[in-house]
Amino acid sequence: MAGATGLVGREVLAALLADKRYTVVHAVGRRVPTVQHLKLHSHVTDLGASLRLPDIPQIDDVFIALGTTIRIAGSQPAFRAIDLDAVVALARSAKARGASKLGVVSSMGASPESSIFYSRVKGEMEAAVGLLGYRTLIIARPSMLDGDRASLTQAARPAEGLSLVAMRFFKPMIPANYQAITGAQVARALIHTLQTTDQGTRILLSGEMQRLT
Repeated sequence: MAGATGLVGREVLAALLADKRYTVVHAVGRRVPTVQHLKLHSHVTDLGASLRLPDIPQIDDVFIALGTTIRIAGSQPAFRAIDLDAVVALARSAKARGASKLGVVSSMGASPESSIFYSRVKGEMEAAVGLLGYRTLIIARPSMLDGDRASLTQAARPAEGLSLVAMRFFKPMIPANYQAITGAQVARALIHTLQTTDQGTRILLSGEMQRLT
């Protein structure tokens, strides 16, 4: 998996480590996860478009939770390099090693036709991984993520914090697909759906992810 140090990725990693169906988990990224576990193997590697996976003998399921913001990345090209190029490079490399199932975290509103740059890049990523030939592809499109970013040493997002407070207060009046969702909910729904879907592509919106967890 990739993105194990992010808000959703750390929850995916924790769920995989706790799941007895997975005997070995390989975390690939620029940083080593802080968690330690007997079945966890961490690999520090560049996540550029020319990414090459380390020598992993067998890959079955792949989970990608890479993501940043334009503000953190520093520019639109830098954002695209992570949220599109790195995701596709990782998925392509894992497929070449025999992986048949892919679960990837995208975003609500993702569309290659979107006028919003962020959503357009996410949509382009979805389209690109859809062409790689995975037997099973699960795409999670969460709405606003609710979680402790401070513990991840991520930059503060004041506007997001205010929005989350408002969304919690007005939750009963907000449609399920637009309600804030936790990283743990996204992780559990993504893993469950990947395990229970034999083939084909499924897109998970926040409402369904909340129902599944």
